[in-house]
Amino acid sequence: MDWGMENRMARMFSPVSHNTVMLAVDHGYFMGPTHRLEDARSTIAPLLPHADALALTRGILRRCVPPQTDTPIVLRVSGGATVLKEDLSDEKITTSMREASRLNVCAVAMSVFVGAPHEHESLVHLGELVSEGEEAGIPVMAITAVGKELEKRDARYLALACRVSAELGAHLVKTYFCEDFSKVVEGCPVPLVVAGGPKLDSDRAALELARRAIDEGAHGIDMGRNIWQSDHPVAMLRALRAIVHEKATVREALDVLEGEKGRPTPAAAA
Repeated sequence: MDWGMENRMARMFSPVSHNTVMLAVDHGYFMGPTHRLEDARSTIAPLLPHADALALTRGILRRCVPPQTDTPIVLRVSGGATVLKEDLSDEKITTSMREASRLNVCAVAMSVFVGAPHEHESLVHLGELVSEGEEAGIPVMAITAVGKELEKRDARYLALACRVSAELGAHLVKTYFCEDFSKVVEGCPVPLVVAGGPKLDSDRAALELARRAIDEGAHGIDMGRNIWQSDHPVAMLRALRAIVHEKATVREALDVLEGEKGRPTPAAAA
């Protein structure tokens, strides 16, 4: 990596733990005003200081994130399908690398749909985006999307999707946790971060997911709904940070969660 690329990667990952806690708020690009993300600005504001990186679209970045922030930005650059469409894999690049550079982001992200009807297009787009990213010094994060087919979340499929993404040049990959996740990690030569997926039954379940992912080799998490759909989102984010960066157990993270619940958020304190 040249200096610019390496610097952008370093800003997103802790120099101590070598892990990251990314906050995903890019759901609206295909889901619309998702529950508790209807007012994106209000949802993001109290969480922003506690995230190692913020994953979102250019529209939300411009309208809902103050330019004074020093939180690294991961810019979603793919899209073109919504939840109204049966096949979510029909995506294209919707934001140029030139635009990403102008917005001063730390990385760009796009979905790849391995095994889906538009597999070929998404993988070719990834290769092209990586080439543009190398020229601009901006890392590319591939997201191993499964569309509506949740049964694809097994080690064999995810290992294939992650390895192909890395082979095409992705600098990091966002994927799902699964049984035998360590096999997915072993087959992927770039850092993996784990998605939270739909809101789990409890905060404890999300913390357990994070703990297992880190134990099996993930370099962090990129969660959204399991944070901002929690009744205590800031406390939840801080509890996840304890796992990812401080090697906290689930029990210790739950103690952090309980201890943070009573603290006012900056917005509430104001």
